Amino acid sequence: MGGFDWDLLTGRMTMDEGALDVFDMSAAEYDGDPSTLGSRVLTDEGRRLDALVAQALKDGSERYGAYFRIRTRTGAQRWTHTQGVIRRDADGRPVRIVGIVRDASEELSESAARLGLDEGRRRRTSVVEGMTAALAHARTVQDIIDLLNDSQGLEQFGAASLVMGLLEAGRIHLVAEGPAGAFVPGTRFTRVDEQYPMSEVIRTLAPRFIESPEDFATSYPVLWPHISGLGITSAAYLPLIAQARPIGALGLLYSDRTGFSADERNLLVALGSSIAQSLQRAMLYEQDHDLAEGLQQAMLPRRIPDVPGTRIAVRYRSARLGRDIGGDWYDIIQLPAGRVGAVIGDVQGHDTHAAAVMGQLRIVLRAYAAEGHTPATVMARASVFLHELDTDRFATCTYAEADPATGLVQIVRAGHVDPMVRDPGGGARRLPVEGGLPLGLSAEFGRLDYPVTTVELDPGQTLLLYTDGLVEKPGVDLDEGLEWLTSLVRRGPRDLDLLADRLCDVVDERGGEDDVALLLLRREGDRSPRSGGRLQQHVGQNDPEALSSARHMIRAAVRAWGAGGRSDEIELVADELMTNALMHTDGGAVVTLRMLAGPEHRLRVEVEDRSSALPRRREAGDAGVSGRGLLLVERLSDRWGVDPRGGGKCVWCEFATGKPEEPEETAEPGERAADF
Repeated sequence: MGGFDWDLLTGRMTMDEGALDVFDMSAAEYDGDPSTLGSRVLTDEGRRLDALVAQALKDGSERYGAYFRIRTRTGAQRWTHTQGVIRRDADGRPVRIVGIVRDASEELSESAARLGLDEGRRRRTSVVEGMTAALAHARTVQDIIDLLNDSQGLEQFGAASLVMGLLEAGRIHLVAEGPAGAFVPGTRFTRVDEQYPMSEVIRTLAPRFIESPEDFATSYPVLWPHISGLGITSAAYLPLIAQARPIGALGLLYSDRTGFSADERNLLVALGSSIAQSLQRAMLYEQDHDLAEGLQQAMLPRRIPDVPGTRIAVRYRSARLGRDIGGDWYDIIQLPAGRVGAVIGDVQGHDTHAAAVMGQLRIVLRAYAAEGHTPATVMARASVFLHELDTDRFATCTYAEADPATGLVQIVRAGHVDPMVRDPGGGARRLPVEGGLPLGLSAEFGRLDYPVTTVELDPGQTLLLYTDGLVEKPGVDLDEGLEWLTSLVRRGPRDLDLLADRLCDVVDERGGEDDVALLLLRREGDRSPRSGGRLQQHVGQNDPEALSSARHMIRAAVRAWGAGGRSDEIELVADELMTNALMHTDGGAVVTLRMLAGPEHRLRVEVEDRSSALPRRREAGDAGVSGRGLLLVERLSDRWGVDPRGGGKCVWCEFATGKPEEPEETAEPGERAADF
């Protein structure tokens, strides 16, 4: 008997001399890693013991106990018993196991003698139990094939060779065979009506136990000459039946026995049933997953457009393990005047319904953006659309509208993770963006006002949009995941495609269980403004944050478009027009900034409202505090006017900005974005 102390936080297990003696292992052979003991524990026993300990840790048990078999260095097997006490922290999480192991050979041999159980029956029963436990973790057909092809699989079955075929369109497709060299040429695909044992059990839905070489040679004269050299003395062929229909067959070939007892036959039939149920479950899983994945891939953009002034990379990584397909998506939308819309989003859930909702959301977001709505309006209308769908799902989303010529980006966030910015030199940081409720929920609770954050990307800077699968991991805080991503982006390749591939690869290595959608947008070229550039934002009544955001947008646009020499005049006039619209009309206002073509650059400011009443100049008087608004517009702008717009009007003014200013050299790339 000996003791052990297992630190679950570090994974190290300390064993005293007595415990090592039980495992027939010296102190020099044991390195403190529990997996080192695997060479002594029988494979099926190890799986059963692992499952027992895992269940005790999960269900809050304070202790556990189990009998299991080990193999000594001479190859002999003996029974061992272990008991463990689980220590937990204040939050109930297991942190340590302290226990004992002891040699139980004599105890169990006497008990087995009393019960009349022989070692062979116990081993066979353990094989079925161990295989059933292993099959429970198999998600795909390939997982099951790999499990059966494993070299230890034959050892568990006690067989010299193993074959398995699946029924496909009236033919049997051989998908597993072992060991190497056991494959019979011409049997990869066989018909159900041919004279082969697997064909027979599929036709009759009954197992076929071949008792001797003579029985094999007589019953299957076509197959026997090809396998007689393998030393086969008996075989068991089992139909794999699920939901009362055959899906395949399993064959176990033995070289050290003849005949099968009733107990052995029952155990083999039970084994075939377990494998058949696992195969059926795996097939249904793959069909559902392939359907959802195909649906999602069909709804994602097939081609990313080339947008002048940008470099774009997108990736979608499907989580085939742990969960089904999800509702993650990305999109790139070409907008008028050279602008581009970038979308990243995630629909709640991991099924075909999530993928279907994702496809509809992608379409409406693209449509609203193409209609020319502001980013906040695009997001609000998408939320109303999702709320009115016949679904209980919500979605998180980030929509960024960028002007590559100026570097100005307007970002709206609906419950999504913050984006990130990477500088040309490799520096990376999280970009805080004001957010609203997720799509669907904001409409449900009547909170459709999405704040707009305006930032400026310098040439060479990259905007990273991603779904939470890139940073989330069970048991890890989101902030920790964001710090991990920031560090990874800093060290990543400069090339966008290589960086995107690297991020997805590392998620796989990290064990990420969720889908991942990723969109990287880099601004290329210089900072010179282009004719036709446009920015637009809605300012609501009694919304000081929207007014502040609009002022921020104007200030950033003036600097980015090379109109810094007249920045004070432009900002003052624009502020006056917005204030007039909010004070003297019943609704909000839409502020638009444009760069106009012509012999010289001209910046145009438009403020549109829903009132048809035309503005008029008033005399303020010597002591008046108002009435000078239009006088300021007239004196500071080069041109101004009023245009009717349906049920409202648009007050506009223009400023000649001359040649574009050269970019400032005093600031490092990325400092402006950080200021915002």
